[in-house]
Amino acid sequence: MGNVALDTLMSDFLQKSGGVAVIDGGLATELERYGADLNDPLWSAKCLLNSTHLIRQVHLDYLEAGADIIITSSYQATIQGFEAKGYSPEDGESMLRKSVEIAHEARDIYYERCLESSSDCDCRILKHRPILVAASVGSYGAYLADGSEYSGDYGDSMDLEFLKGFHRRRVQVLAESGADLIAFEVVPNKLEAQAFAELLEEGIIHIPAWFAFNSKDGVNVVSGDSVAECAAIADSCNKVVAVGINCTPPRFITALISTIKKATTKPILIYPNSGETYDAQRKQWVKNSGVPDEDFVSNVNTWCEMGASLIGGCCRTTPDTIRAIYRARSTRSESSN
Repeated sequence: MGNVALDTLMSDFLQKSGGVAVIDGGLATELERYGADLNDPLWSAKCLLNSTHLIRQVHLDYLEAGADIIITSSYQATIQGFEAKGYSPEDGESMLRKSVEIAHEARDIYYERCLESSSDCDCRILKHRPILVAASVGSYGAYLADGSEYSGDYGDSMDLEFLKGFHRRRVQVLAESGADLIAFEVVPNKLEAQAFAELLEEGIIHIPAWFAFNSKDGVNVVSGDSVAECAAIADSCNKVVAVGINCTPPRFITALISTIKKATTKPILIYPNSGETYDAQRKQWVKNSGVPDEDFVSNVNTWCEMGASLIGGCCRTTPDTIRAIYRARSTRSESSN
C-alpha cells in the first residue's frame, strides 16, 4: 500500500464519518465493571488469557454507543510480558493476534445487529457505518507496569535501538493481523516517538498508524519533552495518518490542539481521560478527581472547532461518555448543514 493510499484511508474515513470520527473510551475500567480482576502486570491484556468474551462485550458496548473506531486490548500486551508470565514467544504472538480477532468479531456482531434493527433507541445506536479497528501499542513504560508511561523516565541508559528492538516484532505481528491501523498510545517522550517512527519506515509495516502523546501540563509530554517537537516527529513520518493526545486531563486539551496544529497538517485526534489522577504506587485511580460526562462532552464542539477530527475518551471514560460525544457530533453536523 503506497503512502497516497495510506493518507486517503484516513481522509476517506473522516469524510464518511461526517468530518469527525468517534473513538471508543476506557477499556480496563469497563472490564473491571464486568468483574475482571486486572491487578496484574498485563493489566487489560490479562483478559486475552481467559476472558475474551468480556473484551468482545466492551467493544460491542462502545460500538452501540456510537464509536467509529475501536481500539484493541493489546495496549499492555507484549511478547516479553507474556514470557514473564511463563508463555512462549509464539503464545505471546497468538495473544496479540487474538486482540485484533476479538475486535473484528465485535464489529461483525455489531453489523449483524444493525441489519436486524433499522432504528436507534435511547440506549443503543445501531447504524451501519465504516468502523476501523486500531491495534493498540503501549509504550515501553506500560510494559514495565510501574507507572513510567506517566513520567517518560526510562533512565539515562535507555537508547533508540533498544526501544526499536523491544517493539519491533510486536508491532509487526499486530500490523499483519488484520487491523486497519496501529495506535501508538500514551507516548511519553521524544525518544520513543522516534523509535516508533523509525520502525514504521523500516518497510515491515504496511498499514498506517497514529501517534497519541500524553501531557500533564498542556505544554510538554509527561517526560518534559516539547509537545511540538514530538508532534513534528510524527508529522515527518509518511505512515502516520493522525497525531494527537490521549490519557490527558480534559482541561489541557485546548492548548494542546493549538500546539499540535502548528506542528502538523495531519488530522488531530483527542481522547482524554476523565481528568482523574492515577496513583502509580497504589495502581489505582484517585476517585472524585475527574469531570462529569456533561462537562467532558461540553468541550467536544470547542475541540472540533479548533481542528480535532477524531475524538473519544481514555481511562475512566465509559460508553455513556462516548454516546454523549456521538450525540454532540451528530447535533453539530446537523446544525452545520
